[in-house]
Order: sequence, then C-alpha cells, then structure tokens
Amino acid sequence: MSQLPDSSANYCYRHPNRQSFVLCQRCGRTICPECQTQAAVGVHCPECVRESRQSMPRTRPAVVTAVRRATGTDAPVVTYAIMALCLLVFIAEAATGLLTSRTGSVVYSALAYYPPLTVVQPWRMVTSLFVHASVLHILFNMFSLFILGTQVEAMIGRVRFAVLFLLAGVGGSVAVLLLAPGVVVVGASGAIFGLFGAYFIIARHLGANATQLIIVIAINLGIGFVVPGIAWQAHVGGLVIGALVALVFVRTRARNLRIPQVGMLIGVGALLVGLSGIGVALIGA
Repeated sequence: MSQLPDSSANYCYRHPNRQSFVLCQRCGRTICPECQTQAAVGVHCPECVRESRQSMPRTRPAVVTAVRRATGTDAPVVTYAIMALCLLVFIAEAATGLLTSRTGSVVYSALAYYPPLTVVQPWRMVTSLFVHASVLHILFNMFSLFILGTQVEAMIGRVRFAVLFLLAGVGGSVAVLLLAPGVVVVGASGAIFGLFGAYFIIARHLGANATQLIIVIAINLGIGFVVPGIAWQAHVGGLVIGALVALVFVRTRARNLRIPQVGMLIGVGALLVGLSGIGVALIGA
C-alpha cells in the first residue's frame, strides 16, 4: 500500500508523488525531470515557458515577409507588369515560330524595331522593348529589371517609373535610328540602361557613393561593344535619356513644381521626336 506525500517543497508542484530537488530558475517552484525545460541558465517550469513564449514578439518566416512585401501596397507593380508583359510576348513569339526561326515568328516580325519603318510604324520603337530574341536574352533582362526596377520604382513611384522606362526605351530606339539604321533591334536593355542612368543620378543627388555603380555601368556598356549581336547604341541612348529624366525628377521634387516637371518631361519627349525626325531624314537622304 502506497501513501501520497504531503505538499512538501521537495516534490514537483505538478506531480506531487515525484520527489525532486530542482527548482524553476524563474519562479522557484520544484519540478521533476518531465516538467523541466532547459534554459540558457538552469531550467524552467511549463508555466514559465508558456509565459515566456507569449511575451516574445511574433516573427514571420522570411518567405512570408518577402511575399507580403512583394504584394503589399508598396509593391513595385509596374516592374512586375513589365516583366509579365515581356514573358507573355516571348511565349507568343515561341508559339509563332521563334524557337525554330526568328524571322518566322509573326510576333517578332510585327513588334521588332527596324529604323526604315519608323515613319509608317513608329510604335515599333516602343513595342520592341517587350520582344526578346532568345531564352538567355529574356532571362538576363528580366533578372536585371527585377533587381534594378524594384529599387528605382520604390524611389520615384509607379507613375514616374513608367514614364522613365518608356522614355529611356524610346531613347534607345532613337539612338539606333541615328547610329545604326540598318539593324533590327529588340529587348528591354535600352530601358534597363535608362534605369542605370536614373539610379546613378538619384544616388548622387542623395549624396551616396556611386563608384561601384559606375563600374557596373561601364562593364555592361563594355560588353555591348565587345560581344557581337548587341545593340550598344540602344544602351547608350537609354542611359543618356534615363539620366536626363531622373535629373528632371530630382530637380522638381517639390509639390509646387509638378507642372514644371510635366512640362520638362514633355520637352524630353519632344526632343526624342525631333531626333527621330533627323534620323528619318538621314535615312531618306
């Protein structure tokens, strides 16, 4: 016949029939091995462990945080929309023959930019930004756009980012028209170089050290001059116009300068139209 022990301090407070000489480091209650939770110093009882967990700040997994940040109200939706459009166009290219013959793709032929067609089909200067010639081409451009576009869009906002991307892309097409009127060009790299130029101007305006960015820009420009099949003219044109647009943005940040800002951006667009007219005239000469 067994006899339960009395409520002595040498017995576990949760299991009165288990003798123990170990105390909870926080509350001082006696706890048996089953009730002990190892802590940084000593052991804790179940109640103290529960209270500690409830008082701890709740943290979300890194993946959940990244997804919420990417889909929240401040998400770079314009960058994502451009990437999605490029992917959709590339799928359409593949479906119409790009993987077997570039010239056999109806989508490629309809959207690529060929300078002699500027007068009759000027929209190609924009549509060519969303066309890509190979899987490697689109992967490289979309990776660059994801890394750079999300940063620049967060800095200047969605509408300004869309304006920057389009003007820089057209700037790249205009440079091709002026410097290489006999080539067919596709890809978002001209606009992406515009983002490089904009990022550089914004970084300098904020007082940041842009040395590393200059090196990255120089390396990428250099690749265009060395590797055949790359329209370096579009890179240079996009870089210059992107920097010019960013300069407009940083000089007209105040709310009372919105109208001058819009006027200057229209001026940049007019400059591109004028340069396009010169390029068309040179082709026809």
